[in-house]
Amino acid sequence: MRFLVAGLGSIGRRHLRNLVALGERDVILYRTGRSTLADDELGGFPVETNLEAALDRRPDAVVVANPTALHLEVSIAAAERGCHLLLEKPVSHSLEGTANLEAALRRGGGRILVGFQLRFHPTLQAAGRVLAEGALGRPVFARAHWGEYLPNWHPWEDYRLGYAARADLGGGVVLTLCHPLDYLGWLLGRPEVTCARVRTAGDLGIAVDDVADIGLRFPDGASGSVHLDFLQQPASHELEVIGTQGTLRWNGMDGSLAVYRTSAGVWERSVPPEGFGRDSLFVDEMRHFLAICRSEALPVCTLDDGLFALRIALAALAFGVARDGRNRPAGTTV
Repeated sequence: MRFLVAGLGSIGRRHLRNLVALGERDVILYRTGRSTLADDELGGFPVETNLEAALDRRPDAVVVANPTALHLEVSIAAAERGCHLLLEKPVSHSLEGTANLEAALRRGGGRILVGFQLRFHPTLQAAGRVLAEGALGRPVFARAHWGEYLPNWHPWEDYRLGYAARADLGGGVVLTLCHPLDYLGWLLGRPEVTCARVRTAGDLGIAVDDVADIGLRFPDGASGSVHLDFLQQPASHELEVIGTQGTLRWNGMDGSLAVYRTSAGVWERSVPPEGFGRDSLFVDEMRHFLAICRSEALPVCTLDDGLFALRIALAALAFGVARDGRNRPAGTTV
């Protein structure tokens, strides 16, 4: 198969490395030249700076890893050509144009995987099995908390220039750290937003939201909350689900899972398998994408899933607008 990687920032390069590690060498790079990273690891791959020229090379699949606000331009054009897509989350920074992507996929016949890599986390998957089995009884409350200090993400570059800090590229904490909005729907059923406060609270010198608190209601009546921020030191990523017959706690930093079943009266603890690391999520995601391209698997995170997470994120941003128009990230549309 021939692959096109669109966007050569840190995530695009990670996907490129993993493609090569999984034995794929027929790779074309589509780039604008605005990446701040060195080009050392890109040698040996053909480069195109024009999208149509890149697609004229007839790739079978496209990895869409450019900034969020530019996703649809690449995705729709590639889908029209019949390419399979690995589309990084979130799908876009607004719903405008997403129907065109759905139509292009129908016409072109390609398949799509949305890149919420936490769906491949072994202990989060184990948490899903616990919930599916009803081991906690009826869930009544779920809490997700994810805070990370944005300047620590890419120490080699000015964080203020990265996509996460720029409204014109689809940044802001709600869109950038939207993983909990996906995995809560995956684990507990798709929720609706009941309230939200989204604001710029820190001293990072960025004109996007850096703190968000979102209230949720799940289909079975359970309530939930999501806290996201670009400010917390040290970083913290946690999920807690409280049920009528037990409690579940997942730690996204070390991957540990603790489950308390009332019937057993003790905490059961598990950790990821030996050798597991953060890149394991992306390797497994890419391996799954290759299986999708070969018609050997169905996507574990569909475009419909990705669009639902986007709608939840945009609903939270809309609550922020309703509360205080100054909180609306410039360039973000709902």
